[in-house]
Amino acid sequence: MTRERRGPAGWWRQRSLRARLTLITSAGLALALAGAAVLLVNALRVSLIRGLDDSARQGAVTVATLIDQDRLPSPVPVATGTITIQVLNAQGRITDTSPGADRLVPMLSLAQAQAAARTGQGSMLNGPPLGMPGLLRVVAVAASGHHIVIAAVPFAQARDSLATLAKALAIGTPLLFGLLALATWLVTGYTLRPIAELRRGAAEVTETGVPRDLPVPPAHDEVRSLAVTLNDMLSRLADAQQRQRDLVSDTAHELRSPIASIRAQLEVALDHPDGLDWPETARDVHADTLRLARLTEDLLLLARLDGQHLRRKPTDLSALCGSVAARYTTARVPVRAGAPAPCVVAGDPDALSRLLVNLLDNAVRHAASQVCVSVRGDAGWAVLVVSDDGPGIPAEDAERAFGRFSRLDNARSRTGEEGVEGAGLGLAIVRSTAEAHGGTVSLSDAGPGLRAVVRLPLAPGA
Repeated sequence: MTRERRGPAGWWRQRSLRARLTLITSAGLALALAGAAVLLVNALRVSLIRGLDDSARQGAVTVATLIDQDRLPSPVPVATGTITIQVLNAQGRITDTSPGADRLVPMLSLAQAQAAARTGQGSMLNGPPLGMPGLLRVVAVAASGHHIVIAAVPFAQARDSLATLAKALAIGTPLLFGLLALATWLVTGYTLRPIAELRRGAAEVTETGVPRDLPVPPAHDEVRSLAVTLNDMLSRLADAQQRQRDLVSDTAHELRSPIASIRAQLEVALDHPDGLDWPETARDVHADTLRLARLTEDLLLLARLDGQHLRRKPTDLSALCGSVAARYTTARVPVRAGAPAPCVVAGDPDALSRLLVNLLDNAVRHAASQVCVSVRGDAGWAVLVVSDDGPGIPAEDAERAFGRFSRLDNARSRTGEEGVEGAGLGLAIVRSTAEAHGGTVSLSDAGPGLRAVVRLPLAPGA
């Protein structure tokens, strides 16, 4: 075990998503509840102190009013047990008091009393040194004749209220925190349940190896979007897997015929070396070998088109059409090329050249008298048209002709000149090449013959 895994960071990464969310939320709740408890206690303390100050100040103001009116009796009348009054003169000596108040030692010195009367703020006072029980809240109010009225109220009741609240919070806050943490754990588990179902579905797909749809939750949220995206990916993987199986099966079928032919001819040659025409056998084996080579090259090209990025650069499709058509001067039928204006596309010249060669080979193989190829621009597209006057293809077979190793049961089958059977990958390569360049390809009736139309996007600025 590494040091990183032993530390807090390693421990944190090993926790489940549910545990981490619960811990983070619980930590936030703990801070929030602690802050709320502190704020509540302080708010109550401030409120109680303000109430005590107002009560003491009200009594002091009443006494000051009596002094101003020269009607102050002795002793000073107050509510018994709730407020204590002392009146100081200009020299700081006590002149009047309420019943039970000390007549010798003032609760505040003259300077303190004058400052308290000037600011209007109360202060805490320890009562036992003055012969009074507990803490006191003391305020001072100025009166006529430079007198100062000092009023004190007991703080014990407020202290008891704060202590009671503190005890209640000390017990209730942890209980509330525990309930909220448990609720967070349960809600997080419920929220993550669709993800757990997706995980189980993915595990079943991994175990069986057969892609199938994962459960999609009913809620229209991020988990549903994830499930839909994963199902789309699995559907594509299933299609790709099926295409791969079909390709392997078709490839094995196509390879079996030439390999069986080569094997049979070689076995006959080995069993009857004297009575065999060796040059003819060599030519037949060579033909089968060339067929295997063409099939291999076509399969490699399809693999490159399916899984790799093309080498794109500006390519004049009109010039490419003319150069490729020039190679067919000795073909069985004339190939006529028409390209009135340059059509520049962003593509791989080699792949586009192979696309055109496959179309021309197919057209020349089945044409009766001629093959025509042309390139033109059309609203941002380069349109390549290859047509012949051969037997054509029925409309219902036009799409099937693009399949890999497809076989058409008509005059336009995969058997070409001199009985040489093609591999059936030519049009599949054409479609893959066109789609790799962002284009399309289609087949239609040329009346008579077949017309192949390839549409490729023009290069920007072309």
